[in-house]
Amino acid sequence: MIPENIKTKIVAAIELQRSKFASDAAQAVTLGINAAQLNRIKKGDIQNVLSHGKWINIARKLDVQLTDAPTWVTAKTNVFHFVYTQLETCQNNSLSGILCDMADIGKTYTARQYVKEHQNSVYVDCAQVKSRQKLIRYVAREFGVNHTSRYTDVYNDLIYYLRSIDKPIIVLDEAGDLDYPAFLELKALWNATERFCAWYMMGAEGLEAKITRNKDLKKVGYTEIFSRFGNKYQQVVPQGKEAREDFIRRQVAMVAKVNGAIDIQKIYARTGGSLRRVFTEVQKLKAV
Repeated sequence: MIPENIKTKIVAAIELQRSKFASDAAQAVTLGINAAQLNRIKKGDIQNVLSHGKWINIARKLDVQLTDAPTWVTAKTNVFHFVYTQLETCQNNSLSGILCDMADIGKTYTARQYVKEHQNSVYVDCAQVKSRQKLIRYVAREFGVNHTSRYTDVYNDLIYYLRSIDKPIIVLDEAGDLDYPAFLELKALWNATERFCAWYMMGAEGLEAKITRNKDLKKVGYTEIFSRFGNKYQQVVPQGKEAREDFIRRQVAMVAKVNGAIDIQKIYARTGGSLRRVFTEVQKLKAV
């Protein structure tokens, strides 16, 4: 069972998330519970309202740790500043863009952090919602609107909502994992929400290769998608082996240092520059 102190942490995260939504009902939809349940747990009734599985589900969605491990501190690396500024610019001006860069440099972490801090913003891990229906239903649910009825109704309700709220943004991470019908649906949804909704597509080098290859093959939709997302692949990591290695080394040093690591060289040697592995190594050191 989840201890009461952890449930209290989850409720605090729910309260923090509330400012992103127009109503309690919309937030409840995103959390997968009903408005009455949400109202009860916010009033302190945390014993018999939600199942163990639902508490786990909400904790995962809100990135709440289920242990008393130290909180991870965000390092304002070059990647963080670049991606955060890109997302902010897109959302403020209802623009779209594509970022194709090395894996494991902090793109996903930054996007998630941005969405936590900004209203009318949604983060999508496209690897989990590869099909057209899963993608659109997921986006609708994250905005707190109808996502369970007929697909046509979900799609039309989502368009209506995106055109009604103030400067929404949808961040599509691992976008290269989307199947072809989902790409075509993105084009249609972009067309329907032009000048009302910002979009930001992210992925590693494989995303650029996929779009470029299908453009060259003149496959329907890819040229249009590329055009609508800015006609340019954004990149933050510099070209050239030495410049890249220096860039990654500085990233690792910043992340490790703000999270309490002292022997930065040892961290880098153990991780090979992987920020995901930096997290693991720093947690090991803290445990010791």
